[in-house]
Formats: sequence, structure tokens, C-alpha cells
Amino acid sequence: MQFVGCGRDILTTEQDHPIQVLVQDDFTASVTMDRKILSIESCCRRCDVSALAGFTGGAYLRAVLQERFPDERKAGTPLYLLLDDLSGASLIAGWAFTQRPGYVDDFNIQVVEDPSLRQTMMNVCLGFAEGSTSLSGELGSTTSERCAVVKSLVNPEDPDGWPVMAEYCETSMRRARRIDVWPEGDVTRAEVYFQDTASRADGSRVAVHEYCLQATIDTVSGTLTRLDAEPHILPYPECPNAIANLDRLIGTPVKELRTTVLKRLARIEGCTHLNDAVRSLAEVPVLANYLS
Repeated sequence: MQFVGCGRDILTTEQDHPIQVLVQDDFTASVTMDRKILSIESCCRRCDVSALAGFTGGAYLRAVLQERFPDERKAGTPLYLLLDDLSGASLIAGWAFTQRPGYVDDFNIQVVEDPSLRQTMMNVCLGFAEGSTSLSGELGSTTSERCAVVKSLVNPEDPDGWPVMAEYCETSMRRARRIDVWPEGDVTRAEVYFQDTASRADGSRVAVHEYCLQATIDTVSGTLTRLDAEPHILPYPECPNAIANLDRLIGTPVKELRTTVLKRLARIEGCTHLNDAVRSLAEVPVLANYLS
């Protein structure tokens, strides 16, 4: 699998003014189907990402990032968020092959969704809790029944709102994130958008995960005072129930959410992808500093 990541912080002062690109980072990586990083490089010269070659995507990779790139983590750089996402994006990437069966056959790639194999994932998250439809197979043998074709993320009225996103003829998966931050009286407001999509032969894209979050943060203390989530597209009917536990995070300093979310919403108490979306709120203080 070939991974291309691009992230940036931009500032919009007035609607009709051009955006200001404050920082932009990227990386490219070659990763095996079992998520081992063969090679990785970046135009960023602040740290040497090539040192990640040999590590495998997952929770352990996130621990390595925290240990090796503490300055990037502390500064909340786009590069750190991109690298942190390599764990989750590499986990879901193989799903893209289920949307291009002809292409899969040409390359003799075996894509088998055996319901019995799902039992090994029991209780890893709320969507795979014991007794859920994901394990019983009540919705069929694939997650495609609850996926949806989606439109382009680019808003014609705000064409610069997203970085340029390449279109691929080959099988591809894309994880897209947006974190908007603005002041509102004595609080800071944030909106987080999260989407996983795959390409189809007709040029369309189909989503398997899509969330939108609205957060309110006390500007002085930096603590989370309100968090609402809208689950738009998710693979199993149980998945949206995870939003009921978000109140456990109220009162948490947002800069600590990367670790607090994993403790308070672990396993069947949370949704893997909702957790990923909430964890990105840890970058809000960095973005808020640009506003001041």
C-alpha cells in the first residue's frame, strides 16, 4: 500500500480575503498489507520520519511517535496528526478492495469477509460488542449494506478550504479530517469532521465512516464544556450508540484528550473512529493560539 498524507493549518480573516497557509506538512510511505512500514519520508526537516521504517501500524506505533517526536506532539503540528493517523488509516485501508472486485481479481488479491474471523474482534469496540450484528452476521457478510456514496468534500463557495486531493484510477482509500476553530465570546468553538472513503470504478467515492463533532471549550481553563456528535455513516447499527458516553469527557483539558479518550472510552465504551475524531480536539489550543 502506498500512503500519501498532506495536512496544513490555514487562517481565514475575512470571507473575501485569501487564506493564509501557516504551516503545511506531508509524508509518503510504503506499507505492507499487514501494516508494516517499509519506507517513509517527508519534506519536513524538523524531524527524521524515516526512523519509523520497520514499525507496524497500531497502538504501538502511536507510542513510538510520542517517544521519538515529543516536540511535534507538543507543538500539535500537522505532521504529527498525519503520522498518528497512519495507525487507523492503515487498519481500514484494505476495505477499499471490497469496492473494486474486478481490480482485486486482476491482481489475485484475496478479500474474504469470513463471519467467524470477526469473533476475534469481539469487544474491541462498541460496534463489535458481544451479541452485536457485526458478529452475528445479520446484515450479511460485508459492511457494504450501510455504506453510502458521497459527494466531493470541496465546497464551491470555499474552494481553498481543503488541500488539493488527488484522484486515483486505482483502488484507493482516503481519510479526510477538518478541524475548524473560532472564538465566540468567552469560549472557543470547534467543529471536527471525519470521513473514510474508498474509490469505485465509476469515479465515485463511497463512505464507511463519517462523523461531525461540535465542541465548546472554556477559553481561560482550556477545558471541554460541551461535546455533541452527529454520526452520519457507520458500518453497523450499534456504532452510533457510542456518542452516549461522550459526557464522560466533559471537564477534561482538551490538550489531554489524546490519552484521556483512550482511557475513558476504551473498548466497548467507545467507537474506534469516534475516538479518533475526538482525540484530534487536542489540537484546538494550537489553532486557537493563531487566532490571538
